[in-house]
Amino acid sequence: METSLISLSDDLARIVQASSPRVVSVRARRHYPSSGFRWTPEIVVTAAHTIERDEDISVILGGGETVEATLVGRDAATDLAALKMNPSGSFGAELNQTDCVKAGELALVLARSPDSGVNASLGIISAMYGPWKTWRGGNLDAYIRLDARLFPNSSGGAVVNARGELIGIATSALSRIAGLAIPVSTVKVVTQKLLERGFVPRGYLGLGLQPIVIPQSLREKLNLPNEGGLIVLTAESGSPADKAGVVIGDILVGLGDARIEQVEDVQAYSDSGVIGKPVQIKFIRGGALKVSTVTIGERPSRRS
Repeated sequence: METSLISLSDDLARIVQASSPRVVSVRARRHYPSSGFRWTPEIVVTAAHTIERDEDISVILGGGETVEATLVGRDAATDLAALKMNPSGSFGAELNQTDCVKAGELALVLARSPDSGVNASLGIISAMYGPWKTWRGGNLDAYIRLDARLFPNSSGGAVVNARGELIGIATSALSRIAGLAIPVSTVKVVTQKLLERGFVPRGYLGLGLQPIVIPQSLREKLNLPNEGGLIVLTAESGSPADKAGVVIGDILVGLGDARIEQVEDVQAYSDSGVIGKPVQIKFIRGGALKVSTVTIGERPSRRS
């Protein structure tokens, strides 16, 4: 037993040492810094909620050097931000990445403090399921809950498993229950969009919607699989839905090949790569099923 514990302890220490050059400290808010992960030699990924200013951002590297960084973009919905800096210092070894995460497996949260250097906390993956929509409206490929302690500077740091593989980026902002790991697959997609656009484009119809139950008699009459739909409460003038002829009082039941019953269904479909593309929109009006064509728009970007 003692030998096994010593072996585990040594393995964890090696993982921390091997990963630490990629973990940085980020100064972009008052009181105390956060952490970040060097996605590439010049790009740092961190937690968006820790970036409280757009300028005067600095990054402390693994070797202790402080460099200036600029904000490339951030996405509050997934709590991810990307910073750019001039490549400097040791980048460290490339970390393998994994989307294979199981509840109960060990996880290390790696952060960096300007004073004490790399920080580590150990726990397990206490819950894992997905995909998952955050309370801020972002779509994560999985919900990965940690029971490892997150210190004030842990958000933005790396979460790795007992094999030293990157699971994701730590955040304390997406759950009131515990810290989460933003899945590495989500980090890849969001970071690429931030590098391309500075923000994450999201689909837009221009409708105010509310779920309602569709009476069984009407469902049978129209041969609808839906148990419910979304009644249109507001329709923005000039919006994609307005141009498609959707009006207040219509009941939205379908977009493209997707059944629509909840507001989340609309956003999930609109964010599925259909921005700028014409798709069918199905709605009930006056007891009859109507079909029109709508071109999904791009929601105006907002600074997060």
